[in-house]
Amino acid sequence: MDIFRLYIKSIGMLLKSHLQYTSSFIMQALAQLVMEGGEMMVVILIVDRFESLKGWSGSNLYFFFGMMSVSFYLTEFFGRGITGDFPSMVRTGRLDTFLVRPRGVLTQVLCAGTDPRRITCIAVGTAALIMGSRLSGISWNLLKVLVLVESIAMSMLLILGLFMIEAIFSIFSVKSVELVNAITYGGRSACQYPIDIYPVPLRALFTVIAPFALTLHVPASWILDKPLYGWPMWTAFVMPLSGAVVFAVMTGVFHLALRHYRSTGS
Repeated sequence: MDIFRLYIKSIGMLLKSHLQYTSSFIMQALAQLVMEGGEMMVVILIVDRFESLKGWSGSNLYFFFGMMSVSFYLTEFFGRGITGDFPSMVRTGRLDTFLVRPRGVLTQVLCAGTDPRRITCIAVGTAALIMGSRLSGISWNLLKVLVLVESIAMSMLLILGLFMIEAIFSIFSVKSVELVNAITYGGRSACQYPIDIYPVPLRALFTVIAPFALTLHVPASWILDKPLYGWPMWTAFVMPLSGAVVFAVMTGVFHLALRHYRSTGS
């Protein structure tokens, strides 16, 4: 609980610092809005061109897009320290200062960065989620709300876990590894659409290696009353926990990697 309070206080201070330069913040937030709005336009064009995509209606595509956007950009909003800033911490020597403090390194890293510009991306994702829900005629109940919340929370842990792969490589190579972006940012772009529209190799990648299919698509399809692969209802509650498993495993590997950390001397 003390760590949680520390995190909230740190994020509050970071947000306040970002908002000191109001004009800059507004322009950057609008730039993010244009970028995410462009991706939303792609979905709209697909929906306008095709009545369905392998059995999924256009309204279903909005729902999948919204869930992925909200999950991914919430992670970047609150976890910028690990999703984007860590390689620079290693290069500049900032990580050295974390090692001599009484708090855990991972806690300090997560407290060290936030990206409030992503609020516009979250807004676009939320709009898509609401639009997809209404057009799909989802009959909401408590179970479906719980599954939605669990799916977004576990997807956030999964995304953090995947970004930690880049952080781990940065400890050994100093510079970030662009190959990891194929799983993180590439996964975001690919998994904005239902996983079963892709060929088997991509399905395997996003089910076993980076299990967005389990944290996001299985619960989303159940909420839409179209269970993925015909899997039973309980999978919508259990499969998203794979995100927590990935995060726990990568946290352990991260702490092991820190034992081999050598300062850059900056």
